[in-house]
Amino acid sequence: MRIGVYLAHPRPGSFNGALFEAVIDQLRDLDVDVRAHDLYAEGFDPALPAAETETVADVMPSVDELVQAHRAEVADLDALVFVHPNWWGMPPAVLTGWVQRVLVPGVAYKLATADGEPAGMLKAGRALVLNTSDTPADRERNEFGDPLQQIWGACVLPYVGVTDLRRVVFRTVTDSSARERADWLREAREHAAALLDPRNADT
Repeated sequence: MRIGVYLAHPRPGSFNGALFEAVIDQLRDLDVDVRAHDLYAEGFDPALPAAETETVADVMPSVDELVQAHRAEVADLDALVFVHPNWWGMPPAVLTGWVQRVLVPGVAYKLATADGEPAGMLKAGRALVLNTSDTPADRERNEFGDPLQQIWGACVLPYVGVTDLRRVVFRTVTDSSARERADWLREAREHAAALLDPRNADT
């Protein structure tokens, strides 16, 4: 099984980074072929150039070799894991740019289907999204409507073919104790391991 794990946090030593490493370690302990990407460390350029905005082409061209490599890899993954903070109800810009530049027509979905509806193309049917937040759950739900759930659960992942999404939010991080963080890391490992459970496969 081949799983892509993506971190979007710019600060070395962040709790997001610890979650990222915990997921990677757990999956490798289970003999998974892990494709780990710290998008900031890789220098992934999130800025979408004009040449990549044509949606009717078979595959939008890119002169960026890193973008091309990510496109080739994501098409061959069995599952996806995204680790990022909640910033203004959005993923960090580097991950938003990754979505816009990598999950493109001809790679992640196609528009010209018989019934006129877009069709997801990724073989990765499962995804795990791990978020950190400093917003209490009630406020996130009642005042903001949980925008990250809408982004991942409605706008992005179903569009590209993911049918099994688990999203976990660890909050609130800034006032969390060492014991809470240890528990969260253990929980992240459990959710990562569940990606391999055949009982959770689509029927």
